[in-house]
Amino acid sequence: MVWYTYRIEGLLTSVIDKNLAAYQAAQELETALVNQKGFVSYYFLDSDPEWLRKLGEYRQIFKQRLNHVRMLVDSEEQKKTVDLISLEYKQYIIAKDQVIALYKAGEYVTGAKLHKKVRKRFFTILDLCGQYKRIHTKCIIQAKNESSFRAENLRIIAISAIFIEFFLALFLVILLAKYILGPVRSLAEEVNKTEGLDMPGNEINSLRSSVRGLINDIDQTNWELEKSREHLQQAEKMAMVGTLAAGMAHSIRNPFTSVKMRIFSLSRYLDLSLTQKEDFEVISEEIRHIDTILQNFLEFSRPPKLKVQQISPSMIVDIVIQLLEHRLKSYDVKIKVVRKQPLPKIEADPEQLKEVIVNLVINACQAMDGGGMIEIDEKEDFIKSLGNVIILKISDNGPGIPESIQDKIFQPFFTTKEEGTGLGLSIVERIIKEHGGTLEVLSKNGQGASFIITLLKKGPNS
Repeated sequence: MVWYTYRIEGLLTSVIDKNLAAYQAAQELETALVNQKGFVSYYFLDSDPEWLRKLGEYRQIFKQRLNHVRMLVDSEEQKKTVDLISLEYKQYIIAKDQVIALYKAGEYVTGAKLHKKVRKRFFTILDLCGQYKRIHTKCIIQAKNESSFRAENLRIIAISAIFIEFFLALFLVILLAKYILGPVRSLAEEVNKTEGLDMPGNEINSLRSSVRGLINDIDQTNWELEKSREHLQQAEKMAMVGTLAAGMAHSIRNPFTSVKMRIFSLSRYLDLSLTQKEDFEVISEEIRHIDTILQNFLEFSRPPKLKVQQISPSMIVDIVIQLLEHRLKSYDVKIKVVRKQPLPKIEADPEQLKEVIVNLVINACQAMDGGGMIEIDEKEDFIKSLGNVIILKISDNGPGIPESIQDKIFQPFFTTKEEGTGLGLSIVERIIKEHGGTLEVLSKNGQGASFIITLLKKGPNS
């Protein structure tokens, strides 16, 4: 049906754009010819040259119309008719110019005789114009008949399609009832028997409700299994760390402490070259690194109890900046403190809070990898769920933390560093939680990272 509508549209376009336009052009050509009639007779009567000028204008109009008609020709028959009109008109113009010349010379009798012959040629051209119009009239009638025929075919196709769709719909209803609704009804009956429910009137709604409940149960079960698996994995890690840390930490640290002291003594009393001093510094640094790892394991497996006292977090920040002054210079990192006034004192463990800030600042330095800015923003605030709080926001302008790992960075043993233990941020989060506070991370890849510490103003045991 759509295909037929395009064909009918093509027919109408052909009639309007071609045949009708050509018919109109033929009509205008005929009118331009008729408008030339009588001017020579008027000139014969009063010898006014204005009649000849107007005749010239209408001749130009006729020529323009003839060129337009020639552009619209699309068949051999039309071309022959237009060529014949053009030829006859040229001869007509020549003969009429001879009549005008005779009238101008005063030979009125000879001019009148020739004028009668010219009139016959005029009517010949007029008949040719009418013939050209009839050709296009015939084309329009043919297009109309073809359009009517196609419209009839379209109606037949539409009626046939209606009957086919009716029988197809009837077939689908039978198929649906036998092979789909029957099994669905049986399944719904079984589900209702199992659940001890009465059979409702709408089997589909009943089955949908049962399936939805089953899906919800499966989702809930999967979620609970996933959480249990995570807890078991975490518990296994904790047990393993506790066993390793308790059994090895002291045994390993004691020899390393002796080694560290001996190396320090040797470096003071031996006359070492520059290369040897560098070797001593590398060895000392690696020993300190191992000692730090062991210390992290110990703190993670046996977290120390809080030694709470009244202290201002601003004081802890100042101590950390002073403590890390040389470390910051080695990383070529500048630190900026945004502080309107020192924060009020809260109940907290200064040593553990200092460890938190040191950890976050060093992590920021390592993330920026040579050069950058760390900003520590201190402020007081009120949170409805917590009350009056102290907020420390530690931000850097490093590469940021990818969103894909932001929910993992506080997990024990998760690290992106080659030499990291993955315990630093886990210990930081635990210390903040033991103080009754929260730790959040805000970061976008390539736009730095911010760690927000929120501490209760009244302290953890208030």
